[in-house]
Amino acid sequence: MLQEFKEFALRGNVVDMAVGIIIGAAFSTIVKSLVDDVIMPPIGLITGGVDFSDLYIPLSSASYDSLAQAREAGAPTINVGVFINSVISFAIVAFVLFMVIKAMNRLRRKQEEAPATEPPPSREVQLLEEIRDALVKRSTR
Repeated sequence: MLQEFKEFALRGNVVDMAVGIIIGAAFSTIVKSLVDDVIMPPIGLITGGVDFSDLYIPLSSASYDSLAQAREAGAPTINVGVFINSVISFAIVAFVLFMVIKAMNRLRRKQEEAPATEPPPSREVQLLEEIRDALVKRSTR
């Protein structure tokens, strides 16, 4: 499964890219909420109450209690926590896309493997075959 995900992620297929963009845009708010409100609070609890969205590295000598205060002051910061949340959001969207493409590929393979059955002959063809068979029978008598 990991190898298939790697092939998917590295493939330069335009359709896959379009699907990724559409799904990513459609689910971005849901995934952001999932990461910010469901996944990160337990991780923060496990790590001793750290709020990842508030993790930042100040690039100035001033000290601020939160990222919001640093932003209000216009201080330059490296927003590590926001980046972590974005990486988790991307991983979720990429995995969902992988599962959708994997299901589509499975359906495609089943369609390719299924033998094509010939449609039954038309009524005219059936009648002509019956006439032919009757003539053959008649001529052999």
